[in-house]
Amino acid sequence: MTSQTRLRCGAVALALLTGSAGSASAGELAAELQAGYFSMTATKSAEALFDSSGGFIWGGAVRYSFDLGVYLSGSVRTFSKTGERVFVAGPTEPVSKLGFPLDLRITPYVLTLGYRFRQGSLVVPYGGIGAGITSFREESSVAGIAYDRSETKAGFNLVGGVEVGKGRFRFGGEAGWSTVPDAVGVAGVSEVYGEDNLGGWSVVGKLVIAFGTGRKVPDDLGPIP
Repeated sequence: MTSQTRLRCGAVALALLTGSAGSASAGELAAELQAGYFSMTATKSAEALFDSSGGFIWGGAVRYSFDLGVYLSGSVRTFSKTGERVFVAGPTEPVSKLGFPLDLRITPYVLTLGYRFRQGSLVVPYGGIGAGITSFREESSVAGIAYDRSETKAGFNLVGGVEVGKGRFRFGGEAGWSTVPDAVGVAGVSEVYGEDNLGGWSVVGKLVIAFGTGRKVPDDLGPIP
């Protein structure tokens, strides 16, 4: 082996070592802006109070992805509805509108652990499971008297989606399901229908702003002379 060949082999070995070290420690930090649709599990209660069980949801997340594909993210989203108080004598009885305004806001704070398939590719599918707390707030006014009711409950969620792009700015879509059992009722109507879960399902679009490379050592460095 000539001196020149030995030098080139040494350079390749050094590149492998430094690249592997970088791969082991390098990850990717990203911020996400999210907006989409959320539908409440408490369908009958929501339809009685707000004429629909779903609506616009928005929020954001911070995610860190490790080179092996595992990721950890923290997210917060907000869902709100405006309607009016009602009277319902029983689960099968008609709904009577009372004319008193009612505002509802649900804000989940979730920590999710998941896996990103084909990390570093143009299209990256992913899935995860999370846990967190959901803040519930109900504001209304009855005959000039204001009512403000709030509570926080623990819950869980499942998510799956896809992220497209390899540069700083990327796009994605995500579907999720959440459960927040034994939560506070909605304006008393939920007791009539036997609904106490503040979870539901959601579909959101995402704008992703990535910081970092998430780089890996190439599988093929080419032939060595």
